[in-house]
Amino acid sequence: MNAKIIEVITKSEIKSKISLITKNKNKLPSINDGWRFNFSKHSKGKNYETYTLTTNTTPEIIEGCLIINIKTPHQVYMAFVEIAPRNKGDKKKYDNVAGCLIAFACRQSFINDREGYLAFDVLEEKKEDELKLMKMYSQKYNAVRLDNSTTMIILPKGSEALINKFLK
Repeated sequence: MNAKIIEVITKSEIKSKISLITKNKNKLPSINDGWRFNFSKHSKGKNYETYTLTTNTTPEIIEGCLIINIKTPHQVYMAFVEIAPRNKGDKKKYDNVAGCLIAFACRQSFINDREGYLAFDVLEEKKEDELKLMKMYSQKYNAVRLDNSTTMIILPKGSEALINKFLK
């Protein structure tokens, strides 16, 4: 699946793609590489699918990683999503990486007669960090918080908007 990431310096769209990673074929990002999650470890869960976002010019460099879980026949759960450390902060190389990965998870939520709902949890050590992240997911990615829980959902209409914005 082609994605629409932007090179920050030139503000130009860079050809990139999101690919399914089959187990033991590729080295996935880990805490040792400066990432928050160990994707090799987490990708081994039951019913988990792991995807990476790479550019066409440097396919060996992972710009972002996503793990989804097909929890039920009707729902896709975004278990882990993270962008590469070089795509964070003021000196980031690429923009829209997280949006592309989340849009891809939304796309998967429509496949096989699913209804387009994407669920995920926001779990941070500090409650204020959780709330800040939830606010960002609401504003940037159309997510809605379920009651007072850590669970958020992107509804089908929001999923469609993200797919149109970030994927080709």
